Amino acid sequence: MRIGELAKATGTTARALRHYEQAGLISSERASNGYRVYDERAVVRVGNIRYLLAAGLTLDDVRVFLPCLDGDVAAAPPSDKGLRVALQRLAVLNQRIAAQTEARDRLETALQQAVGGQVPVT
Repeated sequence: MRIGELAKATGTTARALRHYEQAGLISSERASNGYRVYDERAVVRVGNIRYLLAAGLTLDDVRVFLPCLDGDVAAAPPSDKGLRVALQRLAVLNQRIAAQTEARDRLETALQQAVGGQVPVT
């Protein structure tokens, strides 16, 4: 299938697919007209990539899961390396959330002091 067909089948964009390919997560052949042509299995692979990205992993993190991207990543037991990567990413996300919560609290306090009371939450 061509890149537009794969994008439609996976709910992503051709740009994202080219990015995944550049990152070494998917591959294509070139047709005689120069168009990228993907194997039908690419649908599962892209779905798994999107699943892992939606879970908070980065493209670099996803590379650890290359051996199992053609199967059911969500149902497969994680490898030790995959588990380590996921735990490290969780720690990073928790740190970011804590930093953002602190920033929000400081801003809310500053606004309360500036207006002399409650700040409406939107």
